[in-house]
Amino acid sequence: MVNAIWMFMLLIGFIAAAAQGRIDTVTEAVFDGAKTGVTVSFGLISVMVFWLGMMRIAEDAGLLKSLAKALGPIVRYLFPDVPRNHPALGFIMSNMSANLLGLGNAATPMGIRAMQELQKLNPSKDTASPAMCTLLAINTSSITLIPTTLIAIRMNFGSANPAEIVGTTLLATIVATCAAIAADRWYRRRSGSPPGMTSRRKSGLPAPAAGVELPPVPD
Repeated sequence: MVNAIWMFMLLIGFIAAAAQGRIDTVTEAVFDGAKTGVTVSFGLISVMVFWLGMMRIAEDAGLLKSLAKALGPIVRYLFPDVPRNHPALGFIMSNMSANLLGLGNAATPMGIRAMQELQKLNPSKDTASPAMCTLLAINTSSITLIPTTLIAIRMNFGSANPAEIVGTTLLATIVATCAAIAADRWYRRRSGSPPGMTSRRKSGLPAPAAGVELPPVPD
């Protein structure tokens, strides 16, 4: 669907330019956009390398571990259906820690691993579980203390004070995260138990252990 939307917008742009006899303007914009994209990408490399290095230092110094430990009670509240010592919780906390520091590139692998671990607990493999939906909502909104990527982009375009967005970004991401959590709780209450869990509870069967496939529920 997204590809179709982009293709539609490109076609409309070319048709409008051709109708007005301004194809040269479109061609110039295409090359200028490509040039800007490459310039911005190279400008981001130094900043991203710096912050990824800082994150590695923080990881070796135990800072990320302490931050993840501090997030433990919050994560257990947000993911009550995940077993306490399941590996997914560790990946979720690492993902949230990286997002707090504005390191989206570092957070993405942890988010993928967390989703893979949550899928092992999912009784319905073709439907996202409530925990997976919660992780997606948290990862998408994500409170950000230091918007590293945005600061790098502002520096690359010559901003006089590239870090002045820290306060507004923090406020905006707090509001976004609160809205995401509220929506997630609301939908959880409306949807009830995930597919396959209600029938197991009615049958008196325990919830699945970490990484264990669910056997069929007896009639």
